[in-house]
This record gives sequence, C-alpha cells and structure tokens, in this order.
Amino acid sequence: MRVTWAGGELTFRLGAEDEITGHASDGHPVKLATNSCVISGAPDDAHPDLFAVAAWTVVAPWTRRRITFDRAVSAEVAAALHDGWGIEAGPVGAEPRPDGARLAISYSGGADSVAAASVYPEAPFVHFRRVPHRRVPNRWPHYRSDVLAKLARRTGRELTIVESDLEYTLAEPRPGYPEHHAVAAGALLLADRLDLGGLGFGYEMGSRWLGGGRYLHRYTPDNDLWAPHGKWGRLFAAAGLHIVLPVGGVSEAVTMRLALGSDLKEHVRWCLRGTDGPCRDCGKCLYKELIQAAVERRPLDTPITADRALARKWFKPPPYGGQEMIEYGLARVPGIEGTLFAKTLEYFDVSEESTRWLDHCYPPAIDEIPAAWRDQAAAFMASNVGFMTDDERRRVETWGS
Repeated sequence: MRVTWAGGELTFRLGAEDEITGHASDGHPVKLATNSCVISGAPDDAHPDLFAVAAWTVVAPWTRRRITFDRAVSAEVAAALHDGWGIEAGPVGAEPRPDGARLAISYSGGADSVAAASVYPEAPFVHFRRVPHRRVPNRWPHYRSDVLAKLARRTGRELTIVESDLEYTLAEPRPGYPEHHAVAAGALLLADRLDLGGLGFGYEMGSRWLGGGRYLHRYTPDNDLWAPHGKWGRLFAAAGLHIVLPVGGVSEAVTMRLALGSDLKEHVRWCLRGTDGPCRDCGKCLYKELIQAAVERRPLDTPITADRALARKWFKPPPYGGQEMIEYGLARVPGIEGTLFAKTLEYFDVSEESTRWLDHCYPPAIDEIPAAWRDQAAAFMASNVGFMTDDERRRVETWGS
C-alpha cells in the first residue's frame, strides 16, 4: 500500500498483496470502492504521524503486509503498526509527536456522545460530516448529515466541523467508516492546530467492556478497538493523541439519562433518517426507544409493529447486540409484555434488581482514562452516577460466561 497526501486529499494505491475486499478490526467485511478521499481543513504542516494514523483509519482493512507513506514517520508509530497489525511501515525518521494539552470530544450528537460531552463541559467539539464524493454516487441519500451539522452548531460549544467523503471509499456494505476510528481522521489532522492530546469518544460500557454489537458476546477487557492497551489505543498514543472514553464505564441507560438531563438535550439525535427528529421507523430508533422508555419509566412508544421485518430478530432467541440494555428495558418498561418484545421477554428472567448494576459506573473504566483528565471524570461519576459495588463489578466481569 502506498499513500500520499496533497491539499487535504488522501490517495492510495494497493500493492500486489493487498485486497479489494477486507475486514475492519471488528471482523466486518468491507469492499473498496475508490482509492481517494478528501478531508477538509487538513493543514499541510501537521505532524507526519498524524497524517499516517489518519490514513491508516481509512486503508487498514485492505492492507496486508506493508505501507509506504509520502513522508517519514516516527519509529513509535511504525512500531505500533507492526505490533498491532504485522505491517511494515516506512519510511522512518521523524521525531515523535509530543502529547497536546487539550481534550476534544468527537461529537456525533447521539446520547452517548452528549453524555461524554457532559463529563467535560469545557472540551471543544470536533464533528465529522459526510459530504458527497466527486466520483462515487450517493447510494444512501436518506442519511441527513446536514441536519446533525446544524444541530452541532447550535450547541454553543467551541466547534470544528470536518467535512469528508471518506465514507465513500466503501462499496459494500454501504457508505460508512472503513474502520470505526476513521471518524477521528479530521481530529487527527487538526490535532496540532487544536493542541489536542486526547480525543473523547461516546463509546459506553457495552462497546468497551461487554463485547456488544458485532463483537463477541463476552467480557472484553482487552478490546482491541477501545482499550488503551489495544492496537488502536497504542497507535493513537504513539501519535500523541490518546483515545479517551469518558462514559466507557456506564451503560446506555446512564448515557441516555445524562444526555436527557444535560444542557444539550435539545440537540440529541441518534438517527439521521428523519429531518425534524429521529425517524422512529428504523431498528436503531426502536432500540433507543426501549432504553429511553426504561429510563423514563413509561410505556413503549413506537409505530413499529411485530409484523415488520425489522422486528423479526426479537422473535428469535438471544444473544442480541446490546443484550444488557435489552434486559434492562424488559425489566423496566411498563406493559412490555403487550409489545413486539413480548416473545423476547420469554427468553429472560429479569428484574430491576438483576439489572441494577447497569445504573452504576464500572471503576476500571475511570482508571484507564489518561491522568490529565481522570480526576474530572471520576468526580463526575461519583456525583452523578455512583460506582459499582464488588458484586456489580463481578456482573461485568462474568458477562457472557
């Protein structure tokens, strides 16, 4: 793989050993559509390690043995690529980038992102916005990235909006991030200009510790995607920009509660299919509605009925992605037995007591936040959430067993 940067445009050429169809770090297959993308506002004088890591978030799924950059990188970044992926990277010769002083929030506007922002009310936002690609047609026009950008501007926070067409490097399964970390490509390129030493993401306990979503359904202390000692955490740290998970120790029930109680609550949006609000008609809206109804202790409010195709998964036995939150919702939503989750309820023996651990913070998640920002997160969790007991910690650490 050879990559070059010029005027904010990343161009890459596959080598003989590289592949058009590859896999992201979570194992999901992704097929390459085109070999270039543009990231707005990228300064030409950014540290070469920032260019290298930003490029890697895009090209990693298709690179097999080596990557050659158009500028020398530090030995630290080259070592992180080799240790994490077995990739030979070069040329090597740059001095490592020192850590910046500030923490920014990678702001998506969803409940998890808003909750992360609540932990650090002084942190600036960096928002990634998808824009059309000059050569690749938009096959997902219902995704309204313009709506979220407008909401981000209304938050009143210091805000940098990065516009990019990098999601169109994917032909399959649809436009999207080649790697989850590609959402940070703009923040990486602007890290020197913004003096960033940390980038906060809204990934919560399910993503970090419980193997949620597409990940293995088990306790995942060594999660390669989000653990600071995982391959991505080591790579970002080598470039002087640490991955920070402000809400990595709490569940989506807690992030929902924090978001709805924050001064940003009017800007919360986890679905971009609608223009005046969440569409209420997709699988993500159904999942988030279950969580919100549980937090607010009210009946489920959704137009989705049991005969819809997207409801079929809830008639099948578990495991489910985000299963801990399904159990939480089943235990708390009034009248859940009369909804499309009635069959799901039969698979579980849940109660408020059995899911109470999901209302508290898992302490090791605070311990892995870099020291510069750890105390503030600990104080926030102590005041607004509370920490798990030893028994509750064991619920996390035996998840999936």
